[in-house]
Amino acid sequence: QVQLVESGGGLVQAGGSLRLSCAASGRTFSSYNMGWFRQAPGKEREFVSNINRNGGRINYADSVKGRFTISRDNAKNTVYLQMNSLKPEDTAAYYCAASAEQYGLMSRSYDYWGQGTQVTVSS
Repeated sequence: QVQLVESGGGLVQAGGSLRLSCAASGRTFSSYNMGWFRQAPGKEREFVSNINRNGGRINYADSVKGRFTISRDNAKNTVYLQMNSLKPEDTAAYYCAASAEQYGLMSRSYDYWGQGTQVTVSS
């Protein structure tokens, strides 16, 4: 069992930046592949980015590539999502997720989820 708590969301203007953090409980954070997903009202949850156990393998959705950066600090049991050049279409609840085994782009690959943090980007 692992608990995930996201923070760092808020309201920003288009073109601005936010840094999301996901703090994990436990002492085996480095054993988990981590992902970020987002969900806007009326839409399906979508993949944003993921990172493997040691941080050496990373994927991004095409919609955020070049603007978002995922990273992790295993010593702090934390994964980050740096979001630059934000657009109104980035507005969504952002969720951190952990997978004990799979490294994938699908929600069902992940075993644990945070409560979400809201990101709102105004025009």
